[in-house]
Parts: sequence; C-alpha cells; structure tokens
Amino acid sequence: MLRSTSAHDGLARILTSRMWVPACLMAFSLATAPTLANAENESKPTVTFGDPAEGYRLLTEKAFLPSDFNQTVIDHVWQSWPEPLRSQAEAASIAQRRTMAFERYGLTPRPEHDPTEPAPGKPLQYVVSDNGNWTMNCFSCHGGSVDGVPTPGAPNNRFALQTMTEEIRSTKFRIGQPMTRMDLGSLVIPLGTTHGTTNAVVFGMGLMHFRNEDLEVIDKPPASFTHHDMDAPPWWHFYKRPYIYIDGFAQKGHRGLMQFMLVPENGPDFFATHENDFRHVYAYLSSLRPPQYPHPTNASLAQTGKHLFEQNCADCHGTYGHATEAENIAAYPNHRVPIDEIGTDPVRLRALPAAGRLKYSKSWFANAGQTDEQTTIVNPEGYVAPPLDGIWASAPYFHNGSVPTLWHVLHPEQRPEIWRRTSEKLDPSKVGLSVETVNRVPLENPDVAVRRNHFDTRRFGKSAAGHTYPNVLTEDEKTAVLEYLKTL
Repeated sequence: MLRSTSAHDGLARILTSRMWVPACLMAFSLATAPTLANAENESKPTVTFGDPAEGYRLLTEKAFLPSDFNQTVIDHVWQSWPEPLRSQAEAASIAQRRTMAFERYGLTPRPEHDPTEPAPGKPLQYVVSDNGNWTMNCFSCHGGSVDGVPTPGAPNNRFALQTMTEEIRSTKFRIGQPMTRMDLGSLVIPLGTTHGTTNAVVFGMGLMHFRNEDLEVIDKPPASFTHHDMDAPPWWHFYKRPYIYIDGFAQKGHRGLMQFMLVPENGPDFFATHENDFRHVYAYLSSLRPPQYPHPTNASLAQTGKHLFEQNCADCHGTYGHATEAENIAAYPNHRVPIDEIGTDPVRLRALPAAGRLKYSKSWFANAGQTDEQTTIVNPEGYVAPPLDGIWASAPYFHNGSVPTLWHVLHPEQRPEIWRRTSEKLDPSKVGLSVETVNRVPLENPDVAVRRNHFDTRRFGKSAAGHTYPNVLTEDEKTAVLEYLKTL
C-alpha cells in the first residue's frame, strides 16, 4: 500500500522534472484547468463576478499545458488494442474507430455536438486544438454520461485513465512519437485500478510536497504516499457546499480551484496572472444543477419517502424542495460524520496528513495573511455527508465508488463484493449503474480494460462497508425513500 523509498525517489524525480503532466489530478479537483508555462503574463482587469459561459469555454477550449498526445496518436491507438477488438477496428472506418476509442476510454461527445455526424467530434474531456493536439481538462473526471446522455458536471464513472495512458504510450512508441509526463509518470504511480476511479489525491499531495507556502518549487526529499482510488463528486453540489472535498477540509473559493496546477513550469506569478480565469470557472461550477430523473415516478410513494427521509436522513444530508434556492442552500447542514460512526472506508481520511492540510492553510490558495483568510480544517475526524441533489445521476456511491446503486446503499448487507458494469443506461429499478455481481475478477482475460471494469471491494481502499443507517427502515420504507431520491 505504501510506496517503497526507491519508488518514491523515482516519484520525486518525475514530479519535479519537466516530464510529468499530472492530468489525473482533475479527478479530485472540484474544478481546474491545466496551465501553460508560456501563457501570456499581461495584466488583466480583476473580474468581480465570473461568467459561467466563459468558465465552460475555458475548460473546453483553452489548452493551458503542452498536449498529452495528438490526433495521429488517437487515430492509431486501435493498433494497441487486444484481439478481437483490434481486428474489428481495422475493418472499421476512421469515424467508427474514434467512436470505439471514446467507448473504450470513457470519453463522451460534447453536449453541443451534432449527433448526426458520423464521428463523435471533440470529446468533452479534452481540449483539441486546430492542429490536432489533445490536452486533458477537468471534465475527464467531472464530465460523464447520465443514462447514456453526455452531462457536464456528472462524475465520469467510465473514465479509463490507466488503460488509455498505457495504450497511448504503446502507440507513441510504435509510431515514433515522443513521450510526455503522463506516459512516463504512470510507470511509477498507478493512475487508477478500476475504470471510473483515479488515484487523484496522491498527485495533489505530491505536487504540493515540492512547493513552499509561497508556491515556489523547492528541493525536498520524497515522502511516502498511500495509493488509493477516488470517485469524482458531481459538480452540481458545488453551489451548496461551503467547504470542498470528502473530508470538507478546504473552504470554497476560486483560488482553491487552482491548486492542482502546481506543475514545475508554473511559478508563483502564474497563479495571480490566471486568477480571473478561475473566477469564471468558479461561476460555471456554481451555475450547475442536476438533471431531472428521466423516467416516471410514483408521486404518492415519493411523498411517503420524503417524510421518512426527513425523519431519518435530513440531519446529515439536509432537506429539499424549499421555495427559494437560498433556502435550499441554507438547509444543507455540511455535517461531518466521525469515521468510527459512519464506518465507511477510512483510507482517504488517513492518506492526507494534517501537515498537508496545514500547509495548504498557510498558502495563497487559502488567502493566507489576507483579510479574507479562509478557515481550513486541519484535522477532520471523518467525512462530510454530501448534498443529495441529483443523487440518482451520480452513481456509483460513497467516496471510493464502491456501491453501484442507491438500492445497495439502502441495503448494506446485500452490497456486492465484486461487480462489473454492463451498460451505460441507468438501472431504473435499483437506481444507479447497470451491473452484475460476479465471483471473481477475470485476471486471465488478456484485455486489461475488461479486468478494470470489475470493482473488487476487497481491495485496499475499496471497501463498501459502513453507512448502515438505512437498517432502521423496513423494506417498504426503503422502497419509498428510494422513490423519493429519484426526485431530488
């Protein structure tokens, strides 16, 4: 679980060199865009209130880092696929191959894409320049599909970062293109062991480790990190939450959204220069709201479920359906539940040390030393119960993505030990991912993507235990609460 000293020496060299692009940081950032070392440094007027439309444009159209790969690579990546997929791609058109690549790696067309076009066009998850360079953006993890519909702000529960990186690297090697930081860094640090989750926290910890409180790059011995996968939260919770991350340690602000741009190319001046950009990104995140449940609901049953929810769940998750949005925001309690009480997997809480949170609190990101200095929770004792707006659309559940449906959340003893996703479509009966339970991960399967489509809750950091509060409900009451959760 803990990386050896020799491996961490390698990590340190990669993180502090110009050979590492921490693109998978986007999985745990609530909002960020990577940044370009040679971006313009001209002075810009301060933006008081950001523009949501500009925030979306920045995330999808502005490539701030050197690209991860180019169109030639993505058009040849099928040659790195296992059989029989490779032969199927060989017989397909270029447009069909691109669609196959989107499906394999968890990419989606953008909402504005014309569905009548033969190819999926630019992915939501990457900035694609006019000359064909692809650069990962924040939607890689925070922009997926809901019931098969591309949805910005939804967790990308199909993102295959490790698989994609391995096959991009193999393709570059074969066609003679140079490697980037992601290609090389993934040889040292696992990017994610299951499709839809990523080892995001470690990258944030690693990058901040090699900076001082003034954001200057420093020469420092490497540290040990606990590798673990995380499920990306939906961005439509952002407008309600005063603090961010599953442990709620950091007060919300546009500067905090920039902290994962600490690549060596970006010196301290860079962050002030691009602060306005992230006022727009902040406005975009604040504007997002969840989609509406796309299937019929039983209004009478949902009303019963609402009463049960308010009696049993609202103390942690808040109440919904108030007359004004301000009242809905005020009704969210931002309640942190001690880890011994909630009983969910503790790895994430323990992986981020108090010293790291303290360092963040003394940095520019938290407005340290200014009149609006933020409050940072250095020693959170547990996880914050999230808002449940659009809960039906944000499967899988728990911070590590270990529970595939809301029905399983409500039935703790019946959560599957090993499960795999079977469709992009929503399971309307259990409300969540369409999955099947299996006895084991097929380690003998030559296709690594097939193996990584299996979630094994016995693995480190992937436990589906805890949150047993629904056990106080009868089966009929659970059915009513499930119906109500569809309406949020």
